[in-house]
Amino acid sequence: MSERTETAVRLVILLAIGTMAGAAAFTHVHDLSVAHGQPDWIGWANAVAVELMAIYLGLELRARRRAGRPVGLVGSLLVAFALLSLAAQVAEAEPSVWGWIVAAVPSLAFLALVKVVLSNAPATPPTPAPAHPSADRHEVPEQATTDPEPERPADPVPPAVPASAAISAPAAVLPPRVVPSNRPHVVGIIR
Repeated sequence: MSERTETAVRLVILLAIGTMAGAAAFTHVHDLSVAHGQPDWIGWANAVAVELMAIYLGLELRARRRAGRPVGLVGSLLVAFALLSLAAQVAEAEPSVWGWIVAAVPSLAFLALVKVVLSNAPATPPTPAPAHPSADRHEVPEQATTDPEPERPADPVPPAVPASAAISAPAAVLPPRVVPSNRPHVVGIIR
C-alpha cells in the first residue's frame, strides 16, 4: 500500500469514527439536557458547547505548548469538559457495568481521536537552518580526555592599589566577599 493510499484510508477511518463518536456524544449530552428540563434547542446548544469545547481546548493546549506559554488552566479545563462529556454518556446508560462501559465508548473514542490527531504533528516547529554559514565560523572538534580535570573557580584578583594607598591602609583588611552586606534582606512583598 502506498503512503498516499494509506493516508487516504486513515482519513476515511478518522472521519467515520469522528462522525459516529461525535454524533453519539452530542446525542447523549442533548438527551440528558432535555431529560432534565431544558428545551430541545438548549439541549443541542449544550451538546455543541460541551463537545466542541474539548476539541477547542485541545487545539489551544497545543498552540500554547508551541508558544512556550503556560498550559495549566487550559489542561484543567480540557479534563473538566472531557469528564463532563463522559458523565453525560454514562448518565444516559443502562444502570449496569456493561451499560456504563458501552455508553462511555463514544466519548472515549472521540477524545482519543482528538488526542491522536492533535499529537500527530510535531509540537514545536523545526528551527530553520541558517541560509549562509558565517565565513569566520569554524568548528573545532572536541578532544577526548580519559580523565577530565574538574573546573575550579578562579581565585579573585585583588584590585590594584597604588603604593601610597597601600601604606596608609589598615593592617587587617578583609576581602570583599567576607564583609557582611549592609542591605537588609527583604522577605515578602515590597510595598
